[in-house]
Amino acid sequence: MRTALLAGVAFATLLAATAPSFAQEEKQGGSMIVTYKDDVSTLDPAIGYDWQNWSMIKSLFDGLMDYEPGTSTLKLDLAESYDISPDGLTYTFVLRKGVKFHNGREMTAEDVKYSLDRVTTPETQSPGAGFFGSIEGFEAMSDGSATSLSGVTVVDPYTVQIKLSRPDATFLHVVALNFASVVPKEVVDEFGVDFGKHPVGTGAFSLAEWTLGQKLVFKRNMDYWKPGVPKLDEIDFEVGQEPTVALLRLQKGEVDIPGDGIPPAQFLEVKNDPAYAPLIIEGGQLQTGYITLNVTTPPLDNVDVRKAINMAINKDRIVRIINGRAVVANQPLPPSMPGYAPDYKGYAYDVDAAKALLAKAGLPDGFTTELYVYNTDPNPRIAQAIQQDLSAIGITAEIKSLAQANVIEAGGNGSAPMIWSGGMAWIADFPDPSNFYGPILGCSGAEEGGWNWAKYCNPALDAKATAADSITDPAKTAEREQAWRDIYLAVMDDAPWVPVFNEQRFTMRSENMGGADALFVDPVHVPVNYDYVFAKNVQ
Repeated sequence: MRTALLAGVAFATLLAATAPSFAQEEKQGGSMIVTYKDDVSTLDPAIGYDWQNWSMIKSLFDGLMDYEPGTSTLKLDLAESYDISPDGLTYTFVLRKGVKFHNGREMTAEDVKYSLDRVTTPETQSPGAGFFGSIEGFEAMSDGSATSLSGVTVVDPYTVQIKLSRPDATFLHVVALNFASVVPKEVVDEFGVDFGKHPVGTGAFSLAEWTLGQKLVFKRNMDYWKPGVPKLDEIDFEVGQEPTVALLRLQKGEVDIPGDGIPPAQFLEVKNDPAYAPLIIEGGQLQTGYITLNVTTPPLDNVDVRKAINMAINKDRIVRIINGRAVVANQPLPPSMPGYAPDYKGYAYDVDAAKALLAKAGLPDGFTTELYVYNTDPNPRIAQAIQQDLSAIGITAEIKSLAQANVIEAGGNGSAPMIWSGGMAWIADFPDPSNFYGPILGCSGAEEGGWNWAKYCNPALDAKATAADSITDPAKTAEREQAWRDIYLAVMDDAPWVPVFNEQRFTMRSENMGGADALFVDPVHVPVNYDYVFAKNVQ
């Protein structure tokens, strides 16, 4: 998924080493102020898929499954129980009774079916539709020949059955994603495409106010189905705050979390200051930052040109730009992800070899293109380094430095030849190698509005990916990981990306807040003045 929460801590798949601990008794009440540079694009769980809105959405909506805080361990959420058929193809979920949407209506199995139909219909243009590809009837939904998933059946008001067309080792993770959040049909019908500005879910918080370009206010859901939570009464998100200003405000005690993290240019200064060093929180993550090369845009449709660009990028220099807070990447998967190939060397930095490949492609004098980049530091500086590297082999890249939403739009509609993904780089939605493929390298992600900004589609690899995910026997885990390893090395042969680095993320808390352990906490349990992670769980 899009980039890291808080620009400092990965949300969906940050794996805390230990369970959260608390240095003080949890109390009810209080509020928290969080700052961001840019406004939020949407709070629709079927649409939102960037680092900023993903975490907010998680506090407004619930799904059938979720994760234990600070772990990758699945747990029940709106589902009270579930059963899997012996052949692994049919999942039966029994829902909790009495769960209410923010508008006061009780949630039922019809809402679950509606939400799954909605996220998979082409009209919704959900970037997460492909996650549900194993549900029976998905292809008919995708091609417009059906308006409802045949594999999703309402058994009774509190039971929903989901039948798959093939075994899917990731399916329980899929129904824990934001995209599977349950929404009320009547509210979606009322607001249509503007549902993302008027979100109604069953989550711990509800949207009380949204002044575009200024602030969002989340209020405690007094009827939340989990007893005793949330602990916070209010969360205020202030937007339009430059990261440098946000840091100063945090140091003055005016805000609790600078959502965009520590400005890279000030990182070493802050890190080395004894007054602030204890307030820095570091989080590991399953993340890769990369450059997408639109394979449908000449001359990037030539694999030799794409390989030349891979060889032209000085990744070590880019890591230095962010003060060494990353390791150089040579493949899509991060090193800690199952399926990573430790013996793969990737494309070496070799300017002469890059020039030779361009000449082979019939472009000895290079060409002119555009490089899109999210306009928050250090990304424009990284784009400039990429621009200089490309210039060294004759490629002139004009930098398009835009707000995050504009870059995402350009990537989704295919108008961007090249994108530096920093600030939007991929962090796994769940800790499985398949998650780095379908949304950002698979054919389904290459469709309009998808996150496969390279528009790369290799049907043969898609078939191998489906076969890999059909391996559900735990005894064949090594076989499945090898299958995914082979898939990603084949992707690198086609070179639709330049993998650049795998990043560690840092943020700060105010000096009035609790210890770092409190960062890895379910925010609906967060005590007053404790670190707040804007996902219902750090998964």
